[in-house]
Amino acid sequence: MTPRVRTPTARVCERCGRAERWDDDLEAWQLDRDDGEKLIGNPHCLHEWDINGTFNPVAENDS
Repeated sequence: MTPRVRTPTARVCERCGRAERWDDDLEAWQLDRDDGEKLIGNPHCLHEWDINGTFNPVAENDS
């Protein structure tokens, strides 16, 4: 099995709670929504994304 590198599809700022998801069609991060409300957080925050969290970019191929 050869490992492959995955990219994250969601992120949340540790400081203000801004939540974003990756949109494959736009090829850009978009604000996430909760019951139709944008999870914008603080627009002036220097967002600190949880890059040391539980996401593991290395995944084993099934083949």
